[in-house]
Amino acid sequence: MLIRTATIEDLDEITAVEAECFPAAEAATKDEFRDRLNHYANHFWLMFDEDKLIAFIDGFVTDDSDLTDEMYANADLHNEAGKWQMIFGVNTIPTYRKQGYAAQLICKIIDDARTQGRTGVVLTCKDKLVDYYSKFGFVNEGITEKSEHGGVAWNQMRIVF
Repeated sequence: MLIRTATIEDLDEITAVEAECFPAAEAATKDEFRDRLNHYANHFWLMFDEDKLIAFIDGFVTDDSDLTDEMYANADLHNEAGKWQMIFGVNTIPTYRKQGYAAQLICKIIDDARTQGRTGVVLTCKDKLVDYYSKFGFVNEGITEKSEHGGVAWNQMRIVF
């Protein structure tokens, strides 16, 4: 498997994988991904099985310590010198799940954030994934009031280096 950062040429594949992985109310749109890629393509880690995109993880960098709904839609908030690497989505297409691919991407984003001198990494997740992310060192801070993305309650989780 090859892991690399994204380019704008990956837009259609990223959008297709997102649509396979998230309900429409939670999935980012093609236009949102275009904006994200134009602002921080180097914070999209893509995993390929030969030439097929099978998984990706993305999120921008900010000095804000909490993930908010506005961040998903406003790529202008990205600050390359920011303290916190946010994770907006961890996507693996269904036929490749439960094989450790998402784990490899999560480890990659954590390692890169540490190497880049960030303070840590922040994500939000549903209750059923709290234990999964805890295995990587994320600490659950409970249900956040700052994100109701897709009309869902989200746990905010954080790793501090």
